[in-house]
Amino acid sequence: MSNSRDISFDELTSPQKMGNRLWSKTRGDKVIWAAVLLLALVSVLVVYSSTGLLAYKMNKGNTEIYLFKQVAFIAVGMAVIYFSHRVNYTIYTRVARILFLVSIPLLIYTYFFGVRLNEGSRWLRLPIINLTIQTSDLAKLALFMYLGRLLSKKQDVIKDFRKGFIPVITPVVIICALIAPANLSTALMVGATSMLLLFIGRVNGKHLLMTIGVALVPVIILVTIAVAYYDKSEGRSKDLPAMLEVGRMPTWIKRVQNFVYDNKQLDKDENYQINQSKIAISKGGILGLGPGNSETRNFLPHPYSDFIYAIIIEEYGILGGAIIIFIYLIFLFRCIRIFRKCPYAFGAFLALGLSFTLVIQALINMAVTVNLFPVTGVTLPLVSMGGSSFLFTCLAIGIILSVARNVEQLEGKEPVPEVNA
Repeated sequence: MSNSRDISFDELTSPQKMGNRLWSKTRGDKVIWAAVLLLALVSVLVVYSSTGLLAYKMNKGNTEIYLFKQVAFIAVGMAVIYFSHRVNYTIYTRVARILFLVSIPLLIYTYFFGVRLNEGSRWLRLPIINLTIQTSDLAKLALFMYLGRLLSKKQDVIKDFRKGFIPVITPVVIICALIAPANLSTALMVGATSMLLLFIGRVNGKHLLMTIGVALVPVIILVTIAVAYYDKSEGRSKDLPAMLEVGRMPTWIKRVQNFVYDNKQLDKDENYQINQSKIAISKGGILGLGPGNSETRNFLPHPYSDFIYAIIIEEYGILGGAIIIFIYLIFLFRCIRIFRKCPYAFGAFLALGLSFTLVIQALINMAVTVNLFPVTGVTLPLVSMGGSSFLFTCLAIGIILSVARNVEQLEGKEPVPEVNA
């Protein structure tokens, strides 16, 4: 005799019942889920606090509009995580190459015809929903998916320069070269993360050192130019020759100069952002001013995106800032655990590559805020105000959880051997 019973309409539509059924279908590492939810909660609180002046200027004082937008982005982002984590991660290896090939013409098109801001073209505007997306976000995701695929297939010949190294370094060079003209900081971040992933993927250390040496040449040239064209006596940049007034070169030079010489004069526009960030941090102290009590948000440019970590420290103190760092490190630790337990190379490299890029991006954003790194346009993953970057971050996390879900399924059947780095 069957124990099944008919489900009433009230049970079917009850939010509590629906939530229970949804949670029962949620798999993957529960610690990662908890970290994501905590960062999303922090995002709602800090974005609402830091967008007051922006809302007053753009929406006639309607301060709730950005709160509703952020909640909507988080809801969509959680849906992206949920549905992408339900997909078997082996399917991603089939689309990795397609996404990589698609991202190349998209980056080229963005550079010439994309939405331009601060002399750089990073965005494409979607015509129907009027949302701008950074094609570099898609390119990063596609690159690490493709790298995971290549590393898993080339393990037998990975030490060979022609058969192993050239095939895996070529996509990295292509993507970084296409991103760099409009967004040098993102290109350097992607390159550094790729080198780390290739090192863990057993690529020959000599080949990696050679690549790093070549990549450092233009960086050293940039720093040399920045130092040469700075007048220490007057505390300002010298006039650049016409040959250096190309693209975003003047912006890169000024940012390097501001970082190297650390001009503390508050009336200097070039260093205004970082000075205001330091003021926010100093006001926060150990425990902060309390939620919604930030004073520097009305003076700090982009307090809801690039410099949101300064607002976190001002309102929640150094203790709150340390907790945010701890959450990202826990996220990375759990992803490394997935890497070690995943029996298949593609899943292991996929989870590790995506987690590295998210955590390194977070650390760079926080380093900029405390003046340990030159100013960049890098946002704080899952915390900065929602946009295309937020959704691509959610997709990356969903893919990581997909790997974790399949590892859990295998562990339920039989012990899984660990994958050695």
